[in-house]
Amino acid sequence: MHYHFKYLWFRDPTEKIVFINHHAVRLRAGLLLLLPVYMVTVLLTTVFAPTWTVLPSGLTEETFDLTDDLRVIFTVQAYKTAFDYTVPTWVLFYGLFEMLAGMFVKTAYFSPTIHLATFFTRNIPPTWEPLKPKRFAWMIGAALISGCLLFFNPDSFARFVNNVFATTLLPTNANWMPSFIPLLVWVCFGLMWLEAVFGFCLGCKLHWILAKLGIFKTHCYECMNVDFAKKTWIEERKRLELALKQSKS
Repeated sequence: MHYHFKYLWFRDPTEKIVFINHHAVRLRAGLLLLLPVYMVTVLLTTVFAPTWTVLPSGLTEETFDLTDDLRVIFTVQAYKTAFDYTVPTWVLFYGLFEMLAGMFVKTAYFSPTIHLATFFTRNIPPTWEPLKPKRFAWMIGAALISGCLLFFNPDSFARFVNNVFATTLLPTNANWMPSFIPLLVWVCFGLMWLEAVFGFCLGCKLHWILAKLGIFKTHCYECMNVDFAKKTWIEERKRLELALKQSKS
């Protein structure tokens, strides 16, 4: 346990270029996958679910009017369901905390999922990968979660902004966030699923592309997330395939 609390999932937390255990990262993604699964359930039962319920004992009258697609319009007694997003909000705040905590060495020690992932992968020979591309991927995750937080709490954020600027910049009686924002939950689910199941980090690959384009100035193993052992194996396999092709010809 002394080793665990000193090194956690780092190869050496005092290194200038910090490396973390790939196996622990994948397991952590699997643990955090529970958060978007929960949020998808919330969306399916609230945002994407019918909010109006017709009273079965209420009065129903035909208006003798038709909609554009020739459906009969009725007047009914109905009520609209109001949803409490307190629990989903705290779940999103926790997800945001996890994204931010993983970005830095000192804050990583406050993450429960990092401790769990490190503990459960302690007997697996580690595969080291640089922290920098992961940090970029988690920044993307933090941005997606922040958008979802604003979508579920537009009035609270609007009041905060209006109080800061002492004027009405955002409405407090309507959701001013774009309607596509809930789809970010599915994006989070997809990204975490790819990381947990296939070990594929889309944010890391995007980081690599930006480095190749020169947007990130550091072109190196630490910034481009290149696995030298895997690269050597791929090159060796290509040489063997080429030798087999030449022998057949």
